[in-house]
Amino acid sequence: MSEPILDITGLNKSFGPVHVLHDVDFGVRAGEVTALVGDNGAGKSTLVKCIAGIHPYDTGSVRFNGADAHIRGPKDAAELGIEVVYQDLALADNLDIVQNMFLGRERGSSWLLDEASMEKAARETLASLGVRTVKSVRTPVSALSGGQRQTVAIAKSVLWNSKVVILDEPTAALGVAQTKQVLDLVRRLAEQGLGVVLISHNMADVFEVADRIDVLYLGRLVADVQTKDVTHSQVVELITAGRSGELGLARPEAVAL
Repeated sequence: MSEPILDITGLNKSFGPVHVLHDVDFGVRAGEVTALVGDNGAGKSTLVKCIAGIHPYDTGSVRFNGADAHIRGPKDAAELGIEVVYQDLALADNLDIVQNMFLGRERGSSWLLDEASMEKAARETLASLGVRTVKSVRTPVSALSGGQRQTVAIAKSVLWNSKVVILDEPTAALGVAQTKQVLDLVRRLAEQGLGVVLISHNMADVFEVADRIDVLYLGRLVADVQTKDVTHSQVVELITAGRSGELGLARPEAVAL
């Protein structure tokens, strides 16, 4: 088994008296899709925001590409090569695809943008991901479908030589055809050697594209398993009860012993 490109050990995070994450160990491997699942309030969003540098973690260690790393803010995460596509996508409807993909990172001088270079890079990035549903990179985002918007947001995240891409509910509110397009894109990201984290409540999506499944239960990582080694019902039990058979939290009687 390859060493994780992102390796988090013993991560803890509290908000005042509320201990949200408890000694979480979490790894992401290059070329794999890791599904991060859990019920509402399990700590998924907090873990992602700690990885992205939005929330400082209290204790724990982070290694990236085999070296110790310190994530003190979003800039640190971005410099390492960690990009997050949040559920709201953070796209500007009044701008076109190129302008959105380079928003805040425009090429050119302070008085003249290099539109040709940015347009070429946007086209090449979409082409490298096998995206064929977007006719023109100059299409305003307001004219795109939900699936196309998600595609643009994902393409934007890989434009900057990212190594780990975290996708927060990428198929939420999408139709069947659009969901398939996005899941195909998720697989292509992993095939290109990126480490992909998929956060989803949709178990069908998880079992279709994920290589591994990590389950959070009340702030604790209770399972890190190969997708092929578990069933749908086992994962649901881990999400809702923290254990399923020999997987997950120890049984109370075992703890008493």
